[in-house]
Amino acid sequence: MSEGATPTRGARLTELLDARFMASLDRLDITSRKILQGKLKGERQTKRRGQGVEFADHRQYASGDDVRFLDWNIYGRLDQLFLKMFLEEQDLSLHILVDSSASTALGRPAKDKHLRRLAAALAYVGLVNNNRVSLCTFADGLTGRLLNMRGRRYLGAMAEFLLDAPAEGVTHFEKACGQWVSGRMGSGVTVVLSDFLFKDGYEAGLKRLIGSRYELCVIHVLSPGERSPDMTGDLSLVDVEDGDVSEVTITGALLKQYQRNLAAWCAGLREFCVRRGATYVLTDSAQPADRLVLEHLRRHRLLG
Repeated sequence: MSEGATPTRGARLTELLDARFMASLDRLDITSRKILQGKLKGERQTKRRGQGVEFADHRQYASGDDVRFLDWNIYGRLDQLFLKMFLEEQDLSLHILVDSSASTALGRPAKDKHLRRLAAALAYVGLVNNNRVSLCTFADGLTGRLLNMRGRRYLGAMAEFLLDAPAEGVTHFEKACGQWVSGRMGSGVTVVLSDFLFKDGYEAGLKRLIGSRYELCVIHVLSPGERSPDMTGDLSLVDVEDGDVSEVTITGALLKQYQRNLAAWCAGLREFCVRRGATYVLTDSAQPADRLVLEHLRRHRLLG
């Protein structure tokens, strides 16, 4: 487990993002619908008026205001006291949690590769815009961490971290979220990328991630075979994570019921997120990562 990021020069970034995709990502930045106040003074200018360096506006002086920001030129012309307002610099942190449990290695195309490509694209946007970026993988709790990266010099380390993380183990989502929140600092955007195939459910874990200082985005990735399975007959279905076996007879009627249940489950996860002010995006591992990022995440205003 890596607890901190060390600048490295890696040539593996192109295994996750091709040159054309990166050129498109260079034009984007992480956005947030909330006013974010980071713990450290950062690179980002927001429309929140404060005591930064770029002039924004005037307002009339009120008792108790800091007289250091009075505009004496206006006083000399109008004989009235006005205060200078400035754009305040704020630090936006991007936190990315990537499911690396055994179930993500399944599917055609495999879900784990798609999850990591999406995570790399988001981390890339954050790093090239000098946002503070932290990555973690999770299964039975947190399995890897790469923390507090800022700037292009960390792109290689980010790619190596994502490519080298194994997809194995059972998932305890609430445990992982509790560990992550206990060390989370500042404020910003938290993105969870997962298939959400958790036997203990997703509610308790997601509730831990929601807070007034963090905007939450949930990216739900299934495989095409999970969304529309093509199988018939008598089968033994084995849970890849805990080894549970179920004997089933697959019929057309059972497949229709499965798809109804899946649609209801996805709708339930979406409603859970939306009711709490979080963004929910459903996709599958066959959808090109660039399309999801450049179209869907921009439409949902995670990127701009």
